[in-house]
Parts: sequence; structure tokens; C-alpha cells
Amino acid sequence: MEEKQGQVERSIVKKFRKEIWRKFTKAVNEYELIQDGDRIAVCISGGKDSMLMAKLFQEIAKHGKKNFEAVYLVMDPGYNGKNLRRIKENAALLGVPVEIFTSRIFDIVAVEDMESPCYLCARMRRGHLYNRAKELGCNKIALGHHFDDVIETILMGMLYGAQIQTMMPKLHSTNFPGMELIRPLYLVREEDIIHWMNYNDLEFIRCACLLTERHAEGTEIGSKRDEVKALIRELRQKSPYIEKNIFRSVENVNLNTVIAYKQDGVKHHFLEKYDREQGEDEVS
Repeated sequence: MEEKQGQVERSIVKKFRKEIWRKFTKAVNEYELIQDGDRIAVCISGGKDSMLMAKLFQEIAKHGKKNFEAVYLVMDPGYNGKNLRRIKENAALLGVPVEIFTSRIFDIVAVEDMESPCYLCARMRRGHLYNRAKELGCNKIALGHHFDDVIETILMGMLYGAQIQTMMPKLHSTNFPGMELIRPLYLVREEDIIHWMNYNDLEFIRCACLLTERHAEGTEIGSKRDEVKALIRELRQKSPYIEKNIFRSVENVNLNTVIAYKQDGVKHHFLEKYDREQGEDEVS
């Protein structure tokens, strides 16, 4: 088991140094995700993304310059026995000292909200994680969202929400004062995470939702994110720059060419300043 753990750790800083390690440390530094004195709850769902994130936190604790503490937190929202065993086995295999606490979110979501179970489940899970992390003296929770999650969120907001927004690299909690959410895999591509997993011959749980299991052989629950993921794959066939351009679109917002925008809950319209400014002719 120690041999396997060592292999996985070496692969992160050597084989996948460019694709994973450097992008992880770039996000940590560029978005100032970790500060000295932080106590961070690294939230592990048991999937490939969060398990890789846990190993990255262990590596940066060993090789990085930040003086922080990490708690490796697993919430059991109602996993079946097989999935919970797999999480424990992988944690032991990879040398991640997890702390497991229980909730019954899956049961609640299945009963109360059949229309949008994923949205409700995500909100409830985050609330439980914040609460437990605060009990453990943490000031931050780390979630395993990656680059592909970010660009999918951008397109979903435009196509289905009629708004331009993104998944931020870090956020202050509204309901838990003093707590912050960080996303250290923000710049890491999902395909590189899959490559790392396969290279090390690892097998993690996928979506462990009991509601999804019940529909496995019946009518499939529609997922807007899956639709957008497929759309991005299709667009990528036409241009290799599609994903980067989607990501950069929310870094290059020109408010002078936006009809309206919201800031701190207040809506602003271009007509507010239109008669007071003289601009250049539009380039078409």
C-alpha cells in the first residue's frame, strides 16, 4: 500500500507536473487561495476530482511555502455500503486521513424535490460541509471543481439562465460568517485528471446519488450540464481554442459594450452614462 501511495505522489509532481501540479499551484497563487494560518476542510466526495485535490493538498503542505493545516472531510449523505467502502479503501490506499460524518441528504432530496434534485442536493451538502468545517475550527472549505466545470457553468448561465456569470475561484460564505470557499483545481482540465487516474490504475466512485441509481434502468434524468458538455465537445472539433476562449470571456468583459449589468445587487444600464460620454464608432 505504501508503494502505491508513493507512486501516486510521484506521478503528481513528475509525470503530471505540467498538466496538474503547476496548474494547481498557479491557481493557489494567482487567486490567493491559501494564506498562512489557514485551517482548510478539504471536502472529499470520493470521486476522482476531490481525491486528487486531497493528494495535491498533501503535496503542497510538504513542498509549498504556505503554513496551513488541512482536515480531510468526507460527508456521507446516504451512500450505499459499496460506495462508502470504496471511499474508505481509496483513502487508506492513498494515505489520506479522512474524517467521516453522516447526513441523510439523499433521502431528503428524493422525497422533497424531484424536479431539480441536483441543485437542492448541492446546496444542502455545502451547508452541511460549512457547518462541520466550522465545528472543526476551519476557516475555509475546498471543493474539487475543475476548469471544465467552470466553462460549463459559463455556458449554462448564458443558454439556460439568460445571464453572464462564472464559478468563482473563491467566495465568502453568506450564511457562515468568517468562512470561505476555495476551488484549487480551477485551472486543471478534467481530461488530465482522468489521465492521472488511469495512469495510476485508480478507481473512484462516480455519481453516488441514490436517485440516479433508481433511474439507471428507466428514464434518464435530463442534465443541462451534460448537454453543455456535449456542445463544448462538438465545438472543440471545429476549434481547439474554444474552451480557453469561453474561460477568458469572463476575464475580458468590456462594460462599455454591455447593455446592462448588476453589481452588488444593483442593476446598471448603459443609458445611465450614454448622454454624458462620447465614444468611438462601433467596429463591425
